[in-house]
Amino acid sequence: MIRAQEANYDETKVPDHTLPDPLRFEDGRKVETPEQWRERREELLGLFSEHVYGRVPEMAEGARLAAEVIKEIPDFLNGAAVLREVRLSFPDHPDATALDLLLVTPAGADGPVPVFLGLSFFGNHTVHPDPRITLNPRWMREGGDGVENNRATDAARGTASGRWPLEMIIGRGYGLATLYCGDIDPDFDDGFKNGIHEVFGEPEPGQWGTIASWSWGLSRALDYLADHKQVDGKKVAVIGHSRLGKASLWAGARDERFAIVISNNSGCGGAALSRRAFGETVGRINTSFPHWFNDRFKKYNENEAALPVDQHQLIALAAPRPVYVASASDDSWADPRGEFLAAKHAGPVYALLGEEGLGVEDMPEVGEAKGGHIGYHLRKGGHGIEAWDWERYLDFADRHFK
Repeated sequence: MIRAQEANYDETKVPDHTLPDPLRFEDGRKVETPEQWRERREELLGLFSEHVYGRVPEMAEGARLAAEVIKEIPDFLNGAAVLREVRLSFPDHPDATALDLLLVTPAGADGPVPVFLGLSFFGNHTVHPDPRITLNPRWMREGGDGVENNRATDAARGTASGRWPLEMIIGRGYGLATLYCGDIDPDFDDGFKNGIHEVFGEPEPGQWGTIASWSWGLSRALDYLADHKQVDGKKVAVIGHSRLGKASLWAGARDERFAIVISNNSGCGGAALSRRAFGETVGRINTSFPHWFNDRFKKYNENEAALPVDQHQLIALAAPRPVYVASASDDSWADPRGEFLAAKHAGPVYALLGEEGLGVEDMPEVGEAKGGHIGYHLRKGGHGIEAWDWERYLDFADRHFK
């Protein structure tokens, strides 16, 4: 038996398992029409909320934040782009946290542009070294470049620019929007005292953990982008890496306004099948990060077979919208095979809705990208998001947006 404190990297220890059918209701009825899928979709959203991510409190479901542009840089990237900083705040709670959104769009675009929206690990100032980007003053995890005493310093500027290749994105005619995940909910087990929980209160049993909170924040950013005159609100792709990839998948499942959903190396609780118990397992993730999911997910530590859902069903919740799952060859922690299989087994839902899913039976070779409305690639290297990944995402967006 694999203890909760251990990760499994041995395929021979992957337990025999049967995946729950995304096209079968919990009462055993078969889903045979798109109309029935809409009903099944609501059932699956409820199951993931109840057993994995947690329900969003009712008072937060309809919340819409006030938006204020606090800075505009019209000559960003040597004149190739316009940068705006937008503060999203709670009108009735002026002392509570605010979400600071960074929006970069091509200068001189003929009209509204499609945009990639994602969370950053250490603040908007890490996306590019330009000193005009506001340094985030809030709590940061130790271990980030340029972080001292849980606060960002000027040395943090541009330290994540490799994960956000702005010149490439802008050059391809897309915009980029980012916000710091810690603005929404700081990434530590604080008993849900900070971030948006200052406004909505400590979660009740079965309510949202941090990943669901981050997903909620992505939707609040989309509220703003959907009405922005420089943004094509019907062509916003949500993207996330690692733990933030888990958040992007859940945001894309809950909010059908996201036109494309992208998961990069999201692993356990993201794109990887839980029942494989490979790499980071349910027990391991709940032990290391008890605040990420709701309290009920811990019942499935070393008990994945009892879960009423698995992650291929999470991917299927994006259907018929395009979704992209990416793995890295040396990232056993995130279980690349489990991510591929989840993408593959979401395919029947896409087929029911008249779209091609992944379209391949076997896992692609390293350096190959495959897929129809479900895309997948296995990049050479380790846990990260690189320019090669972004080239594939931009190609995918070109195919479905243009």
